[in-house]
Amino acid sequence: MGWLVTILVGALCGWLASMIMKTDAQQGAVANILIGIVGALLAQFVFGDLLRIGGSYAAGGGFNFLSIVWGVIGSVILIAILKALKILR
Repeated sequence: MGWLVTILVGALCGWLASMIMKTDAQQGAVANILIGIVGALLAQFVFGDLLRIGGSYAAGGGFNFLSIVWGVIGSVILIAILKALKILR
């Protein structure tokens, strides 16, 4: 069940980030899922202890509001990096 939640939250975060960064037309569902999952991990790495709430990480901590917010922030950062490297246009 944990993998399913990770995929769903990753898809939602990746899709929201692609809408914010206006790259939705270039990305498919799989890219949204991967960007959402990697973006949540990136947010966890970059922001570190700022994400700790109640002893667990808010990013990647399941289906809750904070994991979605931090996942979207990390995904936006990842898309910005990919656009800077000209991998996404």
